[in-house]
Amino acid sequence: MTLNDFYRIVEIRTKIISVSAFLIGTLFAAYHAGEISPLIVLLMLGATLSVDMGTTGFNSYFDFKSGVDNARYNKECDKVLVHRGVGPDTALLISLGLFAAAGVLGLSLGYLVGWEIILVGAACMAVGFLYNAGPYPLSNTPLGELFAGGFLGFVLVALSYYVQTQSLDPAALLLGLPSLLLVASILTVNNTCDIEGDRAAGRHTLSILLGPVRAELIVYSLGAAGYAAALLVVLRYLPSASVLPLLAAATASAAEYRRMHARGYSHETKGASMQSISRVFMLYTLAMIVALILGLTIG
Repeated sequence: MTLNDFYRIVEIRTKIISVSAFLIGTLFAAYHAGEISPLIVLLMLGATLSVDMGTTGFNSYFDFKSGVDNARYNKECDKVLVHRGVGPDTALLISLGLFAAAGVLGLSLGYLVGWEIILVGAACMAVGFLYNAGPYPLSNTPLGELFAGGFLGFVLVALSYYVQTQSLDPAALLLGLPSLLLVASILTVNNTCDIEGDRAAGRHTLSILLGPVRAELIVYSLGAAGYAAALLVVLRYLPSASVLPLLAAATASAAEYRRMHARGYSHETKGASMQSISRVFMLYTLAMIVALILGLTIG
């Protein structure tokens, strides 16, 4: 196995999702509290990435073992267990190692911040593992998007804020809502493109339940609601100038949604559609970071 194979097993390119929530929660803590601990920043970032990469590794392993990822339906070259002959046990060992590292970092955070952090971290790891593991994986159900968005978005934003402030301000909880909605939209795009293969594998995702037309509408609705919630947060808690980057991001994101609609959702268009929804999420992340930095600098 090469380093590039490792990156593909953990889908390193998708870690922007967890890093986004971490940065947004941490910067909002800095804005509210006036200062943050560099040590806690590093420990939290390490734990976040370890859980996220470990979860993706488990997903790679269980998707391959269950037949969801197979050469007939999957055309993504990044699926190295399918297309490069990397053994599934390699993905399993990588994931176990990453979860072990996350456990050590979580214990360190618990010692510095409070032992309640360990309980929340354990819950995040449990959801990450059960997302594709067990007799009834969460990813096989219509609730997959809710769990992924809830923990990778809402919970992670709130937790990143909490470890710095030891409090949960309602504003921090509201700030997690756009991340929840936009992460859920990424999963919905993925599952809408994969309807054919997921149905053949016996899955019952939200996209299968709704059908491709309504699933596509959910994608756009989640994006619109996510940006609306973000604008609400900025208008209530940050300087008015902070609205500008979000409006620019929303405009650019609308163009990406139009391109996604024009090409449609299928196995053949999945790569391009995932790139588009990733750009939407990146635009939101950069806009929110700029908005928070404006809040820090101009009060």
